[in-house]
Amino acid sequence: MSQQTVAVIGSGGREHAIIKAIKKSPLVSKIYCLPGNGGIAADAECVSIGVMETQKIVDFCKEKAIDFVIVAPDDPLAAGTVDALNAAGFKCFGPKKDAAIIESSKIFSKNLMKKYGIPTAAYEVFTESAKAIEYLKTQDMPIVIKCDGLALGKGVIIAETLDEAIEAVKEMMDGGKFGASGANVVIEEFMTGPEVTVLSFTDGNVVIPMVSSMDHKRAHDNDEGLNTGGMGTVAPNPYYTEAIAKECMEKIFLPTIKAMNAEGRTFKGCLYFGLMLTPKGPKVIEYNCRFGDPETQVVLPLLESDLFKIMVATADGTLADTEVKFSDKSACCVIYATKGYPEKYEKGLPMTLPDADAFAARTSTVSDALIYVAGAKKAEDGSLLSNGGRVLGITTVADTLKDAVAASYALTKEVKFDGGFYRNDIGARALKALK
Repeated sequence: MSQQTVAVIGSGGREHAIIKAIKKSPLVSKIYCLPGNGGIAADAECVSIGVMETQKIVDFCKEKAIDFVIVAPDDPLAAGTVDALNAAGFKCFGPKKDAAIIESSKIFSKNLMKKYGIPTAAYEVFTESAKAIEYLKTQDMPIVIKCDGLALGKGVIIAETLDEAIEAVKEMMDGGKFGASGANVVIEEFMTGPEVTVLSFTDGNVVIPMVSSMDHKRAHDNDEGLNTGGMGTVAPNPYYTEAIAKECMEKIFLPTIKAMNAEGRTFKGCLYFGLMLTPKGPKVIEYNCRFGDPETQVVLPLLESDLFKIMVATADGTLADTEVKFSDKSACCVIYATKGYPEKYEKGLPMTLPDADAFAARTSTVSDALIYVAGAKKAEDGSLLSNGGRVLGITTVADTLKDAVAASYALTKEVKFDGGFYRNDIGARALKALK
């Protein structure tokens, strides 16, 4: 394969992690990021085209004779950006619209699991709030309420009481809290057990799981506060044993790929499995049609193979013949967010980042240190200013999880960002499990 010019669609920490990983490939000569951000600009040429500006994306790829396009976020995948690019002759990493529905419609994914016997929580679907409320009155609490469509990872409410559950339904279905995404809802049983995320590469024929990870969704320490897009991650997840991985492959991963093929919706790209390890075995909480954020920020630093080569193989259907190897080290990512996130927060706050390479060089336990920029823009003088809720993902890789967690916090403390906050207990639950 000759050297390739690559376009990455997206603007967050996940995209920065993908770009840093493919930048290592000898097959990649030039990377554009649409639209990118102030931190990504250090690793790729950023172009101010939005992720939903499909025609502009296609036109840009033609103009620059792009060889390969990586569509990273859920919205453009659900909108059919890969379809449009394929139709224009571009090879892509990411599923087409008919396969991205596995994330863009909770109702579709729950019905798929029921039809093909893939283990998941018991559920009912509602299109009217009155019927949903009547059903809630017959159920045990806590209970889970999910809006059908995409909602930036925030469209899931765990209601502890009947009153909370009724309020959630009214906000979603009648109050338009999540727009059209909340017009229909899924109400499902509350499952218990450790949560695990497993990202996987698939070309529609084979599925190759990546290293497992553990996300921390709540905004504040001790899993308190509102749900966020994720405040930090560790990998691997200590609850995800070899025996559980084997069971997941047999009962969840392969059956899902086969089910999508049977439905005429072949999935190619990264399929995200959100799992709950219940007393009755692993069950699917949710599917995502792309790399998770911030799971990507701990999983890709552990990948020893060429990410770009793997991505091309998923598009070509040759994944079975491609090396996918991960190190047996551990990684931790601490998210630095703007005060007020996930609700109201200021933008334009100054920040100064430490030199991650220098930190890794002087820290004996660390084999790699990376600062991924999510919500930041460049000021006129070249300095970085905050431009979002989750601003940085601070990741280190070490031989043990304990060392990775300690190093990530040591590096986080070197960031100068007065308007920010972070959780102080990322990895604590995993370390406790290891004991």
